[in-house]
Amino acid sequence: MGEVTLKSEEELSVMREAGRLLALVFKHLDKQIVPGISTMDINNWAERYIVDDLQARPASKGQYDYQYVLNASVNHVVCHGIPSATQMLKSGDIVNVDITLEKGGFIADSSKMYLISDITPYAKRLVDKTYEALWQGIHAVKPGATLGDVGYAIQQHAEKHGYAVVREYCGHGIGREMHEEPQVLHYG
Repeated sequence: MGEVTLKSEEELSVMREAGRLLALVFKHLDKQIVPGISTMDINNWAERYIVDDLQARPASKGQYDYQYVLNASVNHVVCHGIPSATQMLKSGDIVNVDITLEKGGFIADSSKMYLISDITPYAKRLVDKTYEALWQGIHAVKPGATLGDVGYAIQQHAEKHGYAVVREYCGHGIGREMHEEPQVLHYG
């Protein structure tokens, strides 16, 4: 594991502002993500909003030669789904939209799961238990806890409800770079 870059109070303030702007993107997407929209339409709308309205930079675009401002992972796609003009959302879909935004030299990175109209009880349960697992991990963060404790809390909640965690992907630190140390595993 590499070295974690600690941020100053001033840097944390800039990071909070980037995070606040990213939260606005999701708030506005809440009205945009409906049956019949393509994942590329979501991408294009988000890019216009980030650049024109928020005067920020979509941090994913150009990263590792990636040409989009977000990932749109529909149904069985775990993460990093690529936007497509032909992938139209329909009632019953679940879609995770993952967006990065840079403002003032610092990057914010978050995702949100959207439930498109009438989803199945199975899909609703998956989304609910995943969200609960997130909060189990957050509640594990406290003085003296390790990242392994956080991952363990997530894993235990998922497995208690009959799910598994994806081990091929992880969370990560963020700052001036999109992917900074530490890596945050979802298992302990």
